[in-house]
Amino acid sequence: MVAWMIDAYGAGELRERLLPDLCSMAKFASYCLTEPDSGSDAASLKTRAVRENDHYVLDGNKAFISGGGRSDVYIVMARTGEGGPRGISCFLVENGTPGLSFGAKEKKLGWHSQPTAMVILEGCRIPAANRIGAEGQGFKFAMRALDGGRLNIAACSLGGAQFCLDRTVTYMKERKQFGTRLADFQALGFRIADYATAIEAARLMLHRAASALDLGDPGATRLAAMAKRLATDTGFDVVNGCLQLHGGYGYLRDHPIERVLRDLRVHQILEGTNEVMRVIVSRDLLGN
Repeated sequence: MVAWMIDAYGAGELRERLLPDLCSMAKFASYCLTEPDSGSDAASLKTRAVRENDHYVLDGNKAFISGGGRSDVYIVMARTGEGGPRGISCFLVENGTPGLSFGAKEKKLGWHSQPTAMVILEGCRIPAANRIGAEGQGFKFAMRALDGGRLNIAACSLGGAQFCLDRTVTYMKERKQFGTRLADFQALGFRIADYATAIEAARLMLHRAASALDLGDPGATRLAAMAKRLATDTGFDVVNGCLQLHGGYGYLRDHPIERVLRDLRVHQILEGTNEVMRVIVSRDLLGN
């Protein structure tokens, strides 16, 4: 998301200096929009950036930041003007900048392999050249980046679901109860058929939305929201069902199903909750 924002909207110097390392993954970046008091209502963010000659001074807190404390680059949405989305601008803050610090690593249900922490800006002074785009354009950039981010999360959900389904099919062919393989119980076989169908349908929706985004389709935001909602709900439901089909073994850490279940749960919250996805779709369709 961050590399795309720099590439799409950043000045030439920023693109040349940062993109090679971000694209090769020699460096990592974090997207900083959410705040302690503004989650789904991102346009009400309070972090502020004040222009002082050829610098900006940033003050505020960003919450639930993936990679917080570990990333090399942070894209920060901060208020430079009036309340609401039109007063928000986009800034690039590099790790090690005086005034940039981080909260404690959050203890999460899942995603244990990725650090999540608060990003704290206290008199954080950055060059004006680190602003991305013009003042007031930040919220628009942030929302466009979220379209791609939602497709990423949708893909992760389907990958986790497919992984668990594949393992469950193998398990059912090997595991016997009452002298019969689980695979030979018709009721369980029907569940596998439904899971495979649901994954395939969500995957096609994801491909449709990704194509629309690549082509600049005016309906891409709605399609991305649809795909994210469908894929993340489907992914979690399928993994939960696969855990059930494993019985008690599925609940143990000896099998990977329980980890995927914990990791996928947050996908229904990340990049906009699935309730917000429904708001985006319904507003687009109803013209609200």
